[in-house]
Amino acid sequence: MAAALSGRALGKRFRDPATKREQVALEDFSIEVARGSLTALVGPDGAGKTTLIRMIAGLVQPSAGTLSVLGLDVIARPQPVQERISYMPQRFGLYEDLSVQENLDLYADLHGVPRDERAQRYRQLLEMTDLRPFVDRPAGQLSGGMKQKLGLACTLVRSPELLLLDEPTVGVDPLSRRELWQIVEQLVQTARLTVVVSTAYLDEAERCDQVLLMHGGRLLASGTPAALRDAATGRTFVAEPAAGEPSRLLQARLLGQRDEVLDAVPQGGHVRFIRQRDAAPPADADSVRAVPARLEDGFMVLLREAHDAVDATPAGTTPADTRATPTAAPDAANDHAPVIEVRDLVRKFGDFTAVANTSFSVRRGEVFGLLGPNGAGKTTTFRMLCGLLPATSGQLRVAGVDMRHAPGSARRRIGYVAQKFALYGNLSVLENLSFFAGAYGLSGPRAQQRVQASLADFGLERYRATPAQQLPGGYRQRLSMAAALIHEPEILFLDEPTSGADPLARREFWLRITRLAQRGISVIVTTHFMEEAEYCDRIVIQDAGRLLAIGTPAEVRMQAANAPDMEQAFIGIVEAGRRRATQGTAS
Repeated sequence: MAAALSGRALGKRFRDPATKREQVALEDFSIEVARGSLTALVGPDGAGKTTLIRMIAGLVQPSAGTLSVLGLDVIARPQPVQERISYMPQRFGLYEDLSVQENLDLYADLHGVPRDERAQRYRQLLEMTDLRPFVDRPAGQLSGGMKQKLGLACTLVRSPELLLLDEPTVGVDPLSRRELWQIVEQLVQTARLTVVVSTAYLDEAERCDQVLLMHGGRLLASGTPAALRDAATGRTFVAEPAAGEPSRLLQARLLGQRDEVLDAVPQGGHVRFIRQRDAAPPADADSVRAVPARLEDGFMVLLREAHDAVDATPAGTTPADTRATPTAAPDAANDHAPVIEVRDLVRKFGDFTAVANTSFSVRRGEVFGLLGPNGAGKTTTFRMLCGLLPATSGQLRVAGVDMRHAPGSARRRIGYVAQKFALYGNLSVLENLSFFAGAYGLSGPRAQQRVQASLADFGLERYRATPAQQLPGGYRQRLSMAAALIHEPEILFLDEPTSGADPLARREFWLRITRLAQRGISVIVTTHFMEEAEYCDRIVIQDAGRLLAIGTPAEVRMQAANAPDMEQAFIGIVEAGRRRATQGTAS
């Protein structure tokens, strides 16, 4: 059977309107996808994944090469191809004032779906996505996960032969992520639909028939998940931290041993690491044992070695990022005086209770995680902690300040990094840092000293004159962090800071967080990457505004029948909480 798509020696160059320089998005790239298969595109930010998907969809013309989609030359005949495929971009355009049903009707009209076919198609889509109970609800009132499922339903309102999904689960909680993948796998298995998906989650790529690892616009490796895992075979181990030691400190020390350790990441109370080729396993732990390789291990081996062939340090990092790592917990981390105290916190919007009687505290130098499904009340809690939203009732003290009476004075002692890039895109890196220094009350030599220190600390010196909107994704995150920390706050709030980031960027980010905690800065973070909960000293899991669990990662895993990892613990705790809520309502 002919391939669903076949590309040979594809290239794409864009001219930067600001610098007038050509930028390479794809170079000598070849791809072949079998009909009825599920193919994943993975790679760091800027690898060319979105460019390739838009090229397949006939929305971007290649600068070089040939590309056949469903037996048609998509370069010469994009319109006939677009009539047979469906494409869901990263920011799918739902109409938030329209209901679920009205959105489906609108996209059916746009795609010319015959009226007599719609009822059956709607029935299938609503059943597949579990959206039938919400057909009359405005899209703007859906949770993030439900919006993604509605976006997928609108994409599938006509029956395509090829489905293109560009990071469909970014910013989606583990439960919704699992449901979306069940839908995709059902389409492949029952309808023999061909699917190409880009993803930042390596566990998602592991479910695919074929994985293409992209780097710098080139194809670094391709094959089945098992074939790509082979790159790490015999090199993967787990190490046990010392008693009472946070996993992130052992991870930081292992990553500092660049001659012996290629990669390390906390997992289930241990630290999983990959040794360098031909290096002996390090003995920096109470115990070390070999474990089977995963796709992410193979990915990291291929990616790190590709970077090391060009540069001695990982892409987007400096030697200090991977070697100047902490070796012991400081006194600040053992300071039990709370910098945040929450007691019986409630927030209502009319008759709707977004947060119900939540209580917890955060110590100085602690990394504290707020977890929960989309719509659980995390963002509302987060905004109250930052002084951006008043509480309906309860007690809330941040940095010793009662947030119900003097939130302004507390804001000067906190830093905030939003989920979406929130700096001034037209201003240069230097201008952004100078502006935020002034906004936080710094001036004169003190402001200049902090700006220069931030440029050095975050490796931004070579980009000082670059407009923020032209920075690579990883450097935008660095600039956001630098701006939030320029006034040396006591508390740092991070709202899904690594959403959509690749594993390399996430490793670098968490090394920085480890060092901040070492300096006594308290860090409060929301995330949908459950592996990142392992970096936290303690976590809270919320759902429907209620607090379901609180404790160390080990305590939370134990609460979930001793789940092997945080993702399974999260799903188990949330599902058990929903069952209890349903039983309570029924009684």
